[in-house]
Amino acid sequence: MRKEEKHEVVSALAEQMKEYGNFYITDTSDLTVAKINNIRRKCFENEIGIQVVKNTLIRKALEQLDGDVAPLFNVLKGSSSVMFSTTGNAPAKLIKALRKEGDKPVLKAAYIDSTAFIGDNQLDALVNLKSREELIGDIIGLLQSPAKNVVSALQSGGNKLAGIVKTLQERG
Repeated sequence: MRKEEKHEVVSALAEQMKEYGNFYITDTSDLTVAKINNIRRKCFENEIGIQVVKNTLIRKALEQLDGDVAPLFNVLKGSSSVMFSTTGNAPAKLIKALRKEGDKPVLKAAYIDSTAFIGDNQLDALVNLKSREELIGDIIGLLQSPAKNVVSALQSGGNKLAGIVKTLQERG
């Protein structure tokens, strides 16, 4: 690969890392072509991008990112694949599902919303991370709960409401 081609690969990789905001560095070495193709198909089905890239090019792309990516440099050994997703936990869930069929891919590191997770032992924590959409849904549910209680009290009848008002006046 010529220097110009390497520069293009690094620029494209850095752009993907910025665009998606979440990426995983995995080890898929020693897998057969059939298994790699299976992983690629499942990534496509789950809207996860995957790319096999040389570690030196990954490092150069990481250096173009804002934030503390230095901890990721230590995992850039051996064969590396990069998985991209807009949902932080989607690749972790896929890796966990794939691990039911074999011992790879192995999680080397993940970078989720400017936080680095190093090592395969972080996989369960990453699976349990809630996506931005799930967190927003939880917050909306919490905010709606008091409103539902007020509406329920109003709909339950005047007697209960009068009792609630009287109790509140006695306390106040």
